[in-house]
Amino acid sequence: MEPFTLREGPVAVRPLRPQDAPLLLTWMRNPQVLAFYGGRDMAYTPEKIQEDFYAPEEGARRCLVEFEGAPVGYIQIYQLDAQLCQEYHYPYQPGELLFGIDQFIGEPALWGKQIGRRFLALVLRRLTQEEGAAAVILDPHANNPRALRCYEACGFRKVKFLPQHELHEGVWEDCWLMEYRPGAPR
Repeated sequence: MEPFTLREGPVAVRPLRPQDAPLLLTWMRNPQVLAFYGGRDMAYTPEKIQEDFYAPEEGARRCLVEFEGAPVGYIQIYQLDAQLCQEYHYPYQPGELLFGIDQFIGEPALWGKQIGRRFLALVLRRLTQEEGAAAVILDPHANNPRALRCYEACGFRKVKFLPQHELHEGVWEDCWLMEYRPGAPR
């Protein structure tokens, strides 16, 4: 997939760069961030940052989110195939372009400032209007109401409850499979 840079007002999404690794390490050592992304039981090292965020992965784009010119978060965008759809319990239609996303704001002081809504709107517009995606999905933890509210405000809807879907801090967490489909009722 081709990298892209998106910008609207104070929010931007740009390709992840090698020099972003120390910042990712800082975020991935922050217990507030890890409570929702990765898990506080994860021991991030510079090598683990390289493995998790920089290792080549077919069909994946890794980007940094900026607000007012400063890096504030991360988003990974990947194209879904039949196997990934099966893992997500999502119906696969051959020929339909589908994406999955994972993201976080790495600066807890900026949580609740609608930055997530703003950068997700940019990404969703790019994927659906310019790249022709039929749908974009994600699978937040069911016990993360802030994320659920953000995604619903962006037009995602809950399509399937996924019990014990993701291992997080030694516990199998329930998740919601959520879908953004352009033109679908909210």
